[in-house]
Amino acid sequence: MARPISKKQDMKPVRLWLLAVAGLVALTLLVGGATRLTGSGLSITEWRPVSGVLPPLSEGAWLVEFEKYKRIPQFNAINSGMDLPEFKFIYWWEWGHRLLGRLIGLAFAIPFVVFLWRGMIGRALGWKLGGLFLLGGLQGAIGWWMVSSGLTERTDVSQYRLAIHLTLACIILAALVAVADGLGRKRMERSDKFTRVFAAGILALVFVQIFVGALVAKTGAGKTFNTWPLIDGRFFPPLGDLLVIKPAWHNFFENVLTVQFEHRMAAYALFIAAAFHAFMLMRSGLGSAAARALVLFALVTAQALLGVLTLVYELPLPLALAHQAGAVVVLIAATLHAARMASYARP
Repeated sequence: MARPISKKQDMKPVRLWLLAVAGLVALTLLVGGATRLTGSGLSITEWRPVSGVLPPLSEGAWLVEFEKYKRIPQFNAINSGMDLPEFKFIYWWEWGHRLLGRLIGLAFAIPFVVFLWRGMIGRALGWKLGGLFLLGGLQGAIGWWMVSSGLTERTDVSQYRLAIHLTLACIILAALVAVADGLGRKRMERSDKFTRVFAAGILALVFVQIFVGALVAKTGAGKTFNTWPLIDGRFFPPLGDLLVIKPAWHNFFENVLTVQFEHRMAAYALFIAAAFHAFMLMRSGLGSAAARALVLFALVTAQALLGVLTLVYELPLPLALAHQAGAVVVLIAATLHAARMASYARP
C-alpha cells in the first residue's frame, strides 16, 4: 500500500531521477545524430522491441542480418560494395541508439512505480510524469515509423518523419528538465509579463531551429550551399528559386535552397532575440535572470559559430557532432531559463 504524501516530503531523489533520465535522453540525441551522420539508421530492418535487445551473437546471425539489409534500396543503390565488417560498423550505431531508447523506458518506468508506491509523487506530478511516459512510448513508435519510410522505396528516411522524431525527443528532454528543475526551486523573483513571454518565445525559436535543422540534415542542404554569409551568391535568394516546387509549401520541407535559407534566418532571429532579451534583463535589475540570459546568449552565439564552421568546411564529422551537441545544450539552457521566468512572481 502506498504511503501518504508528506507536505515536507524531500523531492531530491525524484529530481535527481528525472535529471538522470534527461541525461539519458540527451545522450540518445547525440548517438542518434551520429547514427544519421554515419548512415547507419537503416541497418536494422525490423522492429523487435524485446528480442532486438540482443545483437547478433554468432557469425551466422550476423550474415542473416546482413542479408536482410541487402534487400533494401539503400544497399543496392548506395552500399552495394559493403562487406560484413562495414555492415557491423553501421549496425552497432543503430543498435546502440535503439538500446538507449529501451534503457530510457526502463530508467523511467521502474523508479516511477517505486516513487508512486512510496507516496513521493503527488497527483499533479503523477499526471505530468504519466504523460511523459506515454510520450516516450509514442517516440519509440515514431522512430520505427521513420525507419520504415526508408525500407521499401527510398534510400533514406523521410525528412518529415525525421524532423518529427527529433523534435519530439527534444520536447521530452525539455519537459524532463523543466519538471525536475521545478521540484528543486525555492526562491522566486519578480518579472513582468513581457520578459516571461519573451523567454518562452526564445524556447519556441529553439524548437523551430531544431526542426528545420533536421530538414537540413536529411535533404542534404548543408552540403549544397557551403558559403556564408551569402547563399548561392546572395544574402536573400530570388523568390522564384525559393518557391520553385509546386505546390509552394513543399519548398519549406524539400527545396534544399529554401530549407537552408530558413535555417539561416531562424538562426539570425534566435541570435537577435537572445541578445535583446539579455540586454533587457540586464537593465531590469533581475540579477540571476540576467545572468542566465547572458549565458543563453553566449551559448546561442557559440552554436551559430559552430554552424557556420560546419557549413563552410562541408560537414566534417567532428564539427557536425559538435553542432548537434550544441543544439542540445542550447535547448537545455533555454528550457531552464523559460521555466524559471514563468515561475517568477508577478510584480
